[in-house]
Amino acid sequence: MELTPRTYDEGGDEAADAPVAPRAPRRRRRWLPLAVLAAVVLGLGVLVYKGLSDASLYFRNADEAVAQRDALGDRRFRLQGTVVGEPATEGDTVSFDVAYNGVEVPVVHTGTPPDMFRRGIPVVLEGRWRDGAEVFDSDRMLVKHDETYESRDDYDDRIDDAEQGGGTGG
Repeated sequence: MELTPRTYDEGGDEAADAPVAPRAPRRRRRWLPLAVLAAVVLGLGVLVYKGLSDASLYFRNADEAVAQRDALGDRRFRLQGTVVGEPATEGDTVSFDVAYNGVEVPVVHTGTPPDMFRRGIPVVLEGRWRDGAEVFDSDRMLVKHDETYESRDDYDDRIDDAEQGGGTGG
């Protein structure tokens, strides 16, 4: 069996002893894997930058934030303090004051505050100083809580009733 490649002349007939020209090797596209790799590295870089910039959002106590108001300008930061006075709710905003080391800061928070939010509880607020005013505009609130558990008496009474077979009845 003959395995040599056949050659053809210009008329399309099989040529008898024409030399066969070797084909040029096909060039591989090396730019495609490099482009994909560059896109993946760029995407990971953006994710890392975003994560680190959110993590590096420093918090300041209320007294520090007031002292550094001009330096902070309109940049976002976290403000820490204890809620003083009664919060006033109007629509989707809550107005209240936070204090730390005797310095009070008026706050206007947009959004629904956490369930544990009330007077006397420490909070960390994320936002910025309002332009031209001494008010802190917040759009994110974290409520600090301790590990103590306060049971509700009515809940305890129901548990006791259930353990005794359903309370009074007969």
